Amino acid sequence: MSVVDKALETQIRNIQARTGKTLDQLHGVIRASGLTRHGEIRDMLKRDLGMGHGDANTLVHTYAQSSAPAAATGTAPAGVVLDEIYSGAKAHLGPIHDRLLAAIERFGPFEIAPKKGYVSLRRKKQFATIGPATKTRVEVGLNMKGVEATTRLIALPSGGMCQYKVHVTAAEDANPELVAWIRHAYDSAG
Repeated sequence: MSVVDKALETQIRNIQARTGKTLDQLHGVIRASGLTRHGEIRDMLKRDLGMGHGDANTLVHTYAQSSAPAAATGTAPAGVVLDEIYSGAKAHLGPIHDRLLAAIERFGPFEIAPKKGYVSLRRKKQFATIGPATKTRVEVGLNMKGVEATTRLIALPSGGMCQYKVHVTAAEDANPELVAWIRHAYDSAG
């Protein structure tokens, strides 16, 4: 089982504990709503069950994975997303992703929200993104303040998803310096 699959499994257990409902019961709530679009279902879960954005998003993904109309909702489970973004010429970048997530899992609980070409990592808010930027490197986006940019920690223009980015070309580049920056972003996200 990959690091991402383990994190997703933990998040699903936490969702069940917080809602007091089994995964089947939660999927039943979605079915009973009659909603079919990802955003509508996510918003209903947030409104009706008081779920956080990341938990609701993940639940919609698990529902889509377990039901036939997955293509209609435009969702894909984390493993499928990772298989797609780390395939072909980018396949050799997968171990970098796995190493980063293994380090981040030691911080504590967080949510993984798969996107089309990357994953968003969230607590109360997004603290990082990880995904291949090119065929030769993974880009780690970081949301944090009060950190001085360096040649490695590249400041981004304001108004974007992240304040900084770091290019990672080999698993050994996921070193203590990068992990410390990610930890700072993690702690700042609540």
